[in-house]
Amino acid sequence: MELRQLQYFVQVARMQHVTKAAEELHVAQSAVSRQIHRLEEELGVRLFMQRGRNVQLTPVGQLFLKRAESVLADLDRAVTEIHEFLDPEVGEIRLGFPHSLGIQLVPKVVAAFRKLHPNVKFKFRQGMYPSLIRDVTEAEVDLAFISPYPDKSDHVTGEIILTEELFAILPANHRLAMEDSIKLSELKDDQFVLFSQGYSLRPIVWDACKEAGFTPKIGFEGEETDTIRGLVAAGMGVSLLPEIAMYQTSAMMPAVVKISEPHVTRSIALIRRSGEKMPMVVQMFHSFLIDFFNGEYKDK
Repeated sequence: MELRQLQYFVQVARMQHVTKAAEELHVAQSAVSRQIHRLEEELGVRLFMQRGRNVQLTPVGQLFLKRAESVLADLDRAVTEIHEFLDPEVGEIRLGFPHSLGIQLVPKVVAAFRKLHPNVKFKFRQGMYPSLIRDVTEAEVDLAFISPYPDKSDHVTGEIILTEELFAILPANHRLAMEDSIKLSELKDDQFVLFSQGYSLRPIVWDACKEAGFTPKIGFEGEETDTIRGLVAAGMGVSLLPEIAMYQTSAMMPAVVKISEPHVTRSIALIRRSGEKMPMVVQMFHSFLIDFFNGEYKDK
């Protein structure tokens, strides 16, 4: 079994078309067909079946695809690690994070790191809590910022690097907009603009309202910090957002008011895969992040 046979097989499986796969691989269609045929002969099974002009994986082909992709991913990673071992300054870091951290925090730390290591490349992936856990577990990313820290995971490990306060955001004409601080219970009669299910800030706000003695009335839901902030500024309701989400300004900005009771916070963790040595360039970035948050953000 040859490496190129696995590469051709995976490409055909992804494209579901031999000609298109050959174009992507920059080889002749006949070469792809020949290698797939040889692979099937060696395995003694049919990996594809014809569906019009397309091809479709057989059940055993679907099983083999998972293993082939894993083998190729491990090989790519090994090549990358060798290059990074020779010179970590030209490596690549794959970083995951929720949208709320992409506004200010992630650009800030990446820019600070690249001042020291300008040739290091980054690949970013945004996602919700479950998808970020999965991305780390399945080696789609090397590191991920996440909130809250996953206490009961056998597949990831990490540390809390930042705890930040959540503030009430209100329409500019809200009766409490000019207050220095309020109790969360003072918003019990207001409609709330909350993140959709699956976003980590939603249960934080929900639990804080329950602690304040009421269940929030949901008027609108959104999937991005900008959306939540914009809907509140437009008078659609009230919400809670972390301080880091307030840095960006626009024509429509809500009033920001401190919450005196209860004290609402969220923790942000930096996670990685358990029991796996990080590539040198990732280790370098991980150490930088720990020092960065122990320094610049320690007293915030």
